[in-house]
Amino acid sequence: MTTRILVVDDEPRYLRLLEANLLTEGYEVIAVDNGPEALEVFSTQPVDLILLDILLPGMDGFTVCQRIRQFSSVPIIMLTAKGEEQDRVRGLDVGADDYLVKPFSVMELLARVRAVLRRAQVSEAGQERFFTHGDLRIDFARAEVWLGDQPVYLSATEYRLLLQFSHNIGKILTAEELLTSVWGPEYREDKEILWVTIARLRQKVEKDPHSPRHIVTRSGLGYLMPPLEE
Repeated sequence: MTTRILVVDDEPRYLRLLEANLLTEGYEVIAVDNGPEALEVFSTQPVDLILLDILLPGMDGFTVCQRIRQFSSVPIIMLTAKGEEQDRVRGLDVGADDYLVKPFSVMELLARVRAVLRRAQVSEAGQERFFTHGDLRIDFARAEVWLGDQPVYLSATEYRLLLQFSHNIGKILTAEELLTSVWGPEYREDKEILWVTIARLRQKVEKDPHSPRHIVTRSGLGYLMPPLEE
């Protein structure tokens, strides 16, 4: 089945660049130049990935991302301006899986697309279907997460990060290990994306994100999901 990518950018040259190179790689592309149209397309057609520019007329990319995250975990790559670090962090905060800084090369674009799609294809070969850690519950077969009796909506990257902790109970995982296993070896030094994603994940799976029980920091060492008896 062909992978369908929704591209949202109001700059014609970037829209053409993205569309042409993705089509060359065999992806199906839907290209739009504004936020409301992006939401309309997404609500009516199945999409496997969204490339979403931040600076859009009428409704910016942050708002579009937030609205999509209310009902979908589809992978989203935000397109940010060079040097706008605050935009990258805010994009991750509102639910983006990754970011791409303009101007970018074709090789970088395609590598990021492949990496995010790879992370979204989560398959579980474990023998147990369910995992529980206190009030946190994961249904591996359905890729669903619950906190108590409430469903938790995670992005593909957040879910993969949570899986790393659930598969390594009591083991301290370094930032480098998490970045390599969840994002890929090319992200090994990108600590910022890990910090923001862990903070966002804690907001969703911890009753008190400031005093976490499921994802605990070991200062100077890394992170872990402690055994329940701790």
